[in-house]
Amino acid sequence: MPSAFDWTVRVYYEDTDAGGIVFYANYLKFFERARTEWLRAAGVGQQELLDADGAAFVVKSASLDYHAPARLDDVLTIRTTVEKLGRASVQFSQQAWKDELLLTSASVKVGCVDIATMRPRSLPEDAADKMRAA
Repeated sequence: MPSAFDWTVRVYYEDTDAGGIVFYANYLKFFERARTEWLRAAGVGQQELLDADGAAFVVKSASLDYHAPARLDDVLTIRTTVEKLGRASVQFSQQAWKDELLLTSASVKVGCVDIATMRPRSLPEDAADKMRAA
């Protein structure tokens, strides 16, 4: 499978809770953005998939483990690795790092659906080829 894709994000005030650390659910947002940037870097535009193929990606499952907190102004590296590219789904491993410290790790499965019916469908062939080559 493709090598790891790294994307950086800075922690803003809006990302933190009353204790000054990143609110746990915001890691899901960071991971979503990183997957989008991975697709973009691979040459797959989500709006193009929607317009041309009527296809969209939806999260089927997500499991996260929290190891250490991130704080305001920290710069995080979100590492995204494709574990499995299936016919109609992609299994991702994602991690949030601050320098050499692992903060959060996740397993996220994303399915491809027909936007009109919201039923599973095969990945568009061109998009799947680009993902394999990324």
